[in-house]
Amino acid sequence: MMGGVVASPFLAIAQYPARILQIGFLYPGPQSTAPLRIKAALTGLQAGGLRAPDQLAVVPAVTDGNAALLAPLAANLAARNVDLILAQSGAAVRAANAVTTTIPIVALDLESDPIASGFIASHARPGGNITGVFLDFPEFSKKWLEALNEIVPKLSRVAVFWDPAMAPVQLRAVEDAAQTLNLRLAVVEVRQWSDIEPAFQVATQQDAQALLMLASPLIGGNPKPLAEMALRHRLSAITVFTEFARHGGLMAYGPNLQGVIRQQGLLAARVLLGSKPASSSL
Repeated sequence: MMGGVVASPFLAIAQYPARILQIGFLYPGPQSTAPLRIKAALTGLQAGGLRAPDQLAVVPAVTDGNAALLAPLAANLAARNVDLILAQSGAAVRAANAVTTTIPIVALDLESDPIASGFIASHARPGGNITGVFLDFPEFSKKWLEALNEIVPKLSRVAVFWDPAMAPVQLRAVEDAAQTLNLRLAVVEVRQWSDIEPAFQVATQQDAQALLMLASPLIGGNPKPLAEMALRHRLSAITVFTEFARHGGLMAYGPNLQGVIRQQGLLAARVLLGSKPASSSL
């Protein structure tokens, strides 16, 4: 279920800005996937009434999977005094929130509970300088395991790839769902791309019959190689990112990522044209 933003409608008196707006794009994922995400965000911004390059310019801040770069890149955007930050992932929201309380932050957060994390006060009225698109992933967790249970005969043990840099809400929900379905989990931490091949080996060694990859920029940014590796290791795999299935992975259950990013851009346009993040949602 998509939870998240929306209160104020478009302002009837909003005018196009007289200067070029600077929009920071803070993304902790691979450099190779950033252009497609930026393009989707621009589509939403343009649908919301802002044109590139006449009225806005995107300032990419991409870590290429290096978590150590996220904080300094966020600080650079704040020092540059961009007009708005598009934060891709819960980790990016936290990094942006740590460096500014005045620059509007529009989130795309697939990994955390925004209220429990303190990002927003409520979905209807976010409060502060943060708003965005948040997905209620605890409701997805049982669906992922149920789908694997239907596909894999006599399923009893499932490997779970989890990036500990992400909020634990997904992992806890999956653990609860596994108890209900009488499944055993083998949780394997994956922090960077070099962890992925060893993680597949651990899953095989622990006799996992299937694989669930929880949402993170690492997983979402590498759908094709992950699909190829799952096939090579003969693991029936599922994740939230639909691109995984499009590239040959067995299953995906979740929203269309490009469409969600477009919604993030649409919300950013509303904020840039006058709506306040404290009361804006989709």
